[in-house]
Amino acid sequence: MKNRILIIEDDKIISHFLQVALATNGYDAVNAKCGLEGINSFINGTFDLVILDMGLPDIDGQLVIKQIVDTEKNVPIIVVTAREKEEDKVSALDGGAVDYITKPFNINELLARVRVALRKQSLVEENDSFDYKEIHINLKNRKVQIHNHFVHFTPIEYNILLLFINNRGKVLTHKYLHNQIWGYDTLDSYQALRVFIASIRKKITMYDEDNTYVNTEVGVGYWFSDD
Repeated sequence: MKNRILIIEDDKIISHFLQVALATNGYDAVNAKCGLEGINSFINGTFDLVILDMGLPDIDGQLVIKQIVDTEKNVPIIVVTAREKEEDKVSALDGGAVDYITKPFNINELLARVRVALRKQSLVEENDSFDYKEIHINLKNRKVQIHNHFVHFTPIEYNILLLFINNRGKVLTHKYLHNQIWGYDTLDSYQALRVFIASIRKKITMYDEDNTYVNTEVGVGYWFSDD
């Protein structure tokens, strides 16, 4: 069965281009030309992923993210927008988007990120929960508990944590992590990845100082403990 993807984009040329590219790669793509139409299509249809422009003619994309997440938390949202400000990106990711691409974009990069998002979603659907030492994760609603305390992880932090869990005991290289989380080996500095890892460690040790979960393989990457 083909994965169904909802495209919420008011630019007719971009929308048509995305629909053709997705169809060519085996996806069933549906277009919505504004935010309210997109929300209505999402509520009344069944979709595996959403591609969303933030600068819509009727309502802001951030409100669309909220409506989609409130309706169905587990459908990944990839933002494709002309907005380049860091605060816009942070707001979208914290709101529930799993990825953020700025225009103009490379279609092969976008397709790679779509594949990554759908692959991670299929892993979630295979299991309901994960338990290890003091960590409990409800994979259906993306809730993380450590020592019975709910801990908030941003979408990217959560995806990194899930990737570690699915590869427990295995060293994941910097390049591999970039490919799996962002869909390709980014040309940016690996400093961003280090920042995310540091944040994950800080949030875990805040409630569990006795166990080391995310370990560093110097010069290579990271691995998650598997006793």
